[in-house]
Amino acid sequence: MSKKIAVGTRYEHEFRFSQDDVVAFANLTGDHNPIHLDAAYAATTKFKSPIIHGHLSSSVFTRFLGMGEPGGPGSIYMKQETEYLRPMYVDTDYIVIFEVAEVDPVRHIARISTQIKNKETGKVTIRGIGTLMNETHY
Repeated sequence: MSKKIAVGTRYEHEFRFSQDDVVAFANLTGDHNPIHLDAAYAATTKFKSPIIHGHLSSSVFTRFLGMGEPGGPGSIYMKQETEYLRPMYVDTDYIVIFEVAEVDPVRHIARISTQIKNKETGKVTIRGIGTLMNETHY
């Protein structure tokens, strides 16, 4: 039996997305909005360069929660509340931060604070709460 994860436990992981990731996501979803793919178009917007799709940006939550702690293999992602606060850009270093906010040991469900920060500036780009079920961790 795995060790149970306590409220207040915090995890951080570094990551980045490439333009190839953005193109693959656009092809997978069919979202070919030029704000993500066309540098000349994006230069005419307030963002000045292409931005990453919001759902690609927040997909990092499932990447780490599905394969690492505080989730991991066997976790069932039940819900994600997400606020997109700032744009994210390719080839930029980010930190995803998870903190276990609440645990229901009877139902094996945890509410986990999810947050992404730009590594260089420290500014939060995305924040929210994820709800996961995992019988070995909660």
